[in-house]
Amino acid sequence: MEPTQRPLDLDAVQAFVLVADMQSFTRAAEALYTTQSAISLKLKRLEDRLGRRLLERTPRQVRLSSDGLGFLDAARNLLTAHERALGRMETSTVRLSLGISDHVAGDGLPAILAQINAFDPGVVVEVRIGASRDLLAMYDRGELEAVIVRRDGERSDGELIQEERMGWFAAPQWQPRAGEPLRLATFSPSCGIRELAVRRLDDAGIAWTEVFVGGGVHAVAAAVTAGLAVTALLYRVKPAGAIDVGKSMKLPSLPLAQVMLHTSVRDTRAQGVLRTVVAAMKNDGR
Repeated sequence: MEPTQRPLDLDAVQAFVLVADMQSFTRAAEALYTTQSAISLKLKRLEDRLGRRLLERTPRQVRLSSDGLGFLDAARNLLTAHERALGRMETSTVRLSLGISDHVAGDGLPAILAQINAFDPGVVVEVRIGASRDLLAMYDRGELEAVIVRRDGERSDGELIQEERMGWFAAPQWQPRAGEPLRLATFSPSCGIRELAVRRLDDAGIAWTEVFVGGGVHAVAAAVTAGLAVTALLYRVKPAGAIDVGKSMKLPSLPLAQVMLHTSVRDTRAQGVLRTVVAAMKNDGR
């Protein structure tokens, strides 16, 4: 009789999936509340157990080897089967209500949701995308358990999770009109980024006029892409193809945007998912 093969370490498999998705040992370690060295050791043991090299490591990049690509789907299926075996999928569903500012959500949200599912498929995440001030108000009223928003005003609570560059963005074909005020695409008057942008322009003595007011990042990005105006945005949500015209037009510098986490989550599984979201957002904005 052939000896029974040792089972795979599920913690190592989960670490492998997170590293593969985030392309970062550091972000995976943050999501799992452990250290980069511990993640490396788990993956080394997993590779030894499989007799295959799963990851190609360089000082600047982590990518899957051909064997790693072949193992990834099987790893995801194994984690899902494990959740089902524990009964989490049917009898122990956990819910997490999460708000994410549209200024920090970016285009990486689908990938982030996929990583949530890989981490714990039994956690149902209710995601609300909106303005930072509106989401914070919902959090304060107890309507959301956690929010990831841009720091606005003097509020001192919350955890700083990321600092993001901001810029003045326009379509490549956009040109200022000689002798006319700077044409702006802005957000609603209650938006903190609009308030910051126009205050910087006023302080610099630069005349401006609103030619488009949008209800969210996607609306303002559409106006910029159409060549209507310039707007102030975080780099992570800049429209595809848009360029930063701040230096060429001698526009005032914009500060780093501080991305904050506010949370009242107590459930340990929901906390794990929230850590995964935070780590994935850091990875998306690197």
